[in-house]
Amino acid sequence: MYLEPEPDTAKRMRKMHLVAAEQLHATPLGSREAWGWRGRTLSRPVATASGDGWLRLVSAQADKAGGKLWEGPQEAERLMPPAVPRPRLRERHVWTEGEYGYLAELYEAVTTPTITTREPILREAPALDGAWWDGLRGALDAIATVSSSRVAVRQEYLDRAMPEYLGIPIDTTAPVWTTAHGDLHWANLTGPTLTVLDWEGWGIAPAGYDAALLHAYSLLVPDTAAEVRQRLGHILDTSAGRFAELVVITELLQAVTRGDNLELEEPLRARLAYLAAQS
Repeated sequence: MYLEPEPDTAKRMRKMHLVAAEQLHATPLGSREAWGWRGRTLSRPVATASGDGWLRLVSAQADKAGGKLWEGPQEAERLMPPAVPRPRLRERHVWTEGEYGYLAELYEAVTTPTITTREPILREAPALDGAWWDGLRGALDAIATVSSSRVAVRQEYLDRAMPEYLGIPIDTTAPVWTTAHGDLHWANLTGPTLTVLDWEGWGIAPAGYDAALLHAYSLLVPDTAAEVRQRLGHILDTSAGRFAELVVITELLQAVTRGDNLELEEPLRARLAYLAAQS
């Protein structure tokens, strides 16, 4: 989904991906690679005795390997209902080598491409039919019903970050909390058949968080942003949904200060002004 990382990181990850494939009795297929943010993950299609699959390798400093992000996919496999279309997790393998820890996850193959390939931001309108949108709506409603102690967004973060990055007086108390995917953007959704990918960070968040995040990443394509609001209006057109938009705007404006998603700053601030005027 992202650009290839620095050469040393790419070399190390490719080597460890081969180690992961050997451990999980998988054979890489072709030259296709899908990189995660700053080379933290590397995924490739593979062949196995039970059919084609998708092998995802996660890397972190050894003292930071493990925890919520590493357990997310396994917990999603255990807890998410069938109404949520997602790749099934077959096997996993965890190990440490040198200063890095690694997690290898073998999934069933997903043959439908992601809607964007190298970034979460949408830059052109996707051709998605009503069934796709109905499936997404049903998936988000189903995710929201899952009971979990996992946390995707913390109230303490809202208390600290919302006043700083929004720059307006605001009650930072989330009105409603539900379970969210936590990273619902266009590079984690496939089309024209819907699959929801990347279950690392799911957990409790302000109600409407997923819909608000997808909407924010659509702002460069106004027609699609309007369709998100229309298709997911039962979530977004509520006081909780509007609060969730402010949460997402906070996070993305903070990312802008780190040099990420710079093209979104202007439309995010325009959306912030609109929401502030409605309150």
